[in-house]
Amino acid sequence: MPLSKLREFLDSRNIRYMIFSHSIAYTAQGIAALTHISGKELAKTVIVKLDGELAMAVVPASRHVDLTLLKRAAGAKSVELATELEFKDQFPDCEPGAMPPFGNLYGMAVYADESLTSNKEITFNAGTHRELMRMDWDDLVRLVEPRIVEITKTKLIEAAA
Repeated sequence: MPLSKLREFLDSRNIRYMIFSHSIAYTAQGIAALTHISGKELAKTVIVKLDGELAMAVVPASRHVDLTLLKRAAGAKSVELATELEFKDQFPDCEPGAMPPFGNLYGMAVYADESLTSNKEITFNAGTHRELMRMDWDDLVRLVEPRIVEITKTKLIEAAA
């Protein structure tokens, strides 16, 4: 079960969270529309390569990772989006593209967009394309210790009509 590793981690630390099941959806914007969660309140985890090493960029569903900003924030010489083939083995307990933003459970650095700090809670994929998890933002920061930096531009992605 994809959630077991994450649940065990959170339960062992007495962290409160909620799980939401929804119809299958593969894009962050699609999930936001399906679940009636604002695209700025739903976080997506984007896997990137920083100087060849896999890392997570966590951004609102309504935004794109700005690779130039991430490169600067990480102090990296090179930054690129990782392909599914490059990272799928890193997440054996997750469906491809549904990784939770817990890089600490997968040996990865995590960069979270500073715009997420305006939310009291964070909602994200919980390892499948059918389940979301919601928890306090402060708990995620305490457990994951992401670098909170500006890695998106303020222009929002236009929702598909």
